[in-house]
Amino acid sequence: MRLAGFLMIIAMLFSACGGNRDYSPKPRGYFRIEFPDKVYQQYDGGCPFTFQYPKYAVVEIDSMRGSKPCWLNVQFPQFKGTLHLSYEDITSKKVFNELVEDAHLFAFKHTIKATSIDEGAIAHPATKVYGIYYTIDGNAASSAQFFLTDSTRHYLRGALYFNTEPRLDSIQPVLTFIKKDMDVMIQGLRWKN
Repeated sequence: MRLAGFLMIIAMLFSACGGNRDYSPKPRGYFRIEFPDKVYQQYDGGCPFTFQYPKYAVVEIDSMRGSKPCWLNVQFPQFKGTLHLSYEDITSKKVFNELVEDAHLFAFKHTIKATSIDEGAIAHPATKVYGIYYTIDGNAASSAQFFLTDSTRHYLRGALYFNTEPRLDSIQPVLTFIKKDMDVMIQGLRWKN
């Protein structure tokens, strides 16, 4: 009786090991992301513009060497992201054309890693805010860039970067979340004259 029980256990173990030989590794898992509520506050520093930004973000003056007054970093510490804002005065048509061309060149520097780069026009005539929004798809370092201007005096460029390896599949939920905040910022931008 003992021998029959022992043989039965051995037979069950061998039968459990057989069967489906097709094995594929499981996809890598990602951490759960907790998104904060969308609540906004007004930035009204000493710059010639004002905008709305989320309460979970922090606006800091850019302290990098060579930065100019009213160059700001909107930090998203929870997501390890930064929206770099750089403001320039438009002093001539030549300066304006150079700034617009620079924005285009900076966006298209990501062509090597990008799968596509789409341009969208921004036009808010009531507030004299015009520009172009660059959506950069793929594993590029920056996924969203824009410039805003009134075409005569003010120019503001923005570029969103994450402090992580650029993998679109892993940052996509956060990118979508922050892009909505960028849209609120763009729609709420006002020039101070």
